[in-house]
Amino acid sequence: MTSPLTPSEIRDLRANQPQMRERDFARIHKISEAQLVAAHVGGSATRLDIDISAILEGARTLGTVMALTRNESAVHEKIGPYEKVLVGAHNAMVLGEQIDLRIFQGKWASGFAVTKQGEDGPKHSLQFFDAAGDAVHKIHLRPESDLDAYQALVAKLRSADQSAEQATGAVADVEAVDATRPQADADALRDAWSRLTDTHQFFGMLRDLNLPRHQALRMVGPEYVRQVATDAVETMFNLVVDNGLPLMAFVGNTGCIQIHSGPVHKVARMGPWLNVMDETFHMHLRTDHIEHAYVVRKPTSAGFVSSLEAYDAGGKLIIQFFGKRIEGHDERPLWRETLAALPEINATAAA
Repeated sequence: MTSPLTPSEIRDLRANQPQMRERDFARIHKISEAQLVAAHVGGSATRLDIDISAILEGARTLGTVMALTRNESAVHEKIGPYEKVLVGAHNAMVLGEQIDLRIFQGKWASGFAVTKQGEDGPKHSLQFFDAAGDAVHKIHLRPESDLDAYQALVAKLRSADQSAEQATGAVADVEAVDATRPQADADALRDAWSRLTDTHQFFGMLRDLNLPRHQALRMVGPEYVRQVATDAVETMFNLVVDNGLPLMAFVGNTGCIQIHSGPVHKVARMGPWLNVMDETFHMHLRTDHIEHAYVVRKPTSAGFVSSLEAYDAGGKLIIQFFGKRIEGHDERPLWRETLAALPEINATAAA
């Protein structure tokens, strides 16, 4: 689908609203964020080829940057270098102390190098979008980043197509059920759940049972899932900060999941936003978008692994938290105690 506005019209509107956030501008004007960026190709934006290996290996040369992954309700920012890169046929990973990513490259449809003028000079970034034009991942340079390496990477990835037009289309829902197959009942779900030996088997289990994630949580029963109050995420953060407990925070979208592993020190609320503002980890969460929250227990070969998961009104996962643990070892007792202390949803709200 093409934009209802021409690139020239988009540029003119943007010039009159330069301070508005890109995502908000795109929504108000009924275009995608990718169409907003593409409209500036030939000026502040350069269209890039999507070559995941070249993008990620090139990111390793940039030094310290800010990696950003978001969905409609949560923004996850990590400051550090891209380190170890692993690229497979369908998925890729970036593994590092700060930047930890799971990438589904088939969903990366367009990319751009973007330069914006800031108070302290030009701001450079690499921005990638899915077929619907929603951002899947962004890499923002910082003052200490290697600008020469960035310019060399942009030159390498520069597409022969420098069109300012950007068509958008539908993105397949990875959780969509197969209408030609029956869905498993609660007994079959509990049986399959009980036989998990690794958390990475969970998505495959749901696919085999033909169940969306949120529906499975509501079906499986109290042995594995406990519904908690929608303010449980903020309560959890307060307990984690007070106790110095390291956690893992996952935020994802169609094309990327970004992970923070470690302690959290500074949490502050600003209106509907709950914010983490640590040295190398920033998170911004719209708590008013949280419609359901659950404590989830999954069996593994090393014992149960417990998570706190928040969902929006449409049943989409917003954000997920685990206690940081050593692979192959049981999770920390203090993490389990933290989750056990979270307030349960009241009977009226659950009805």
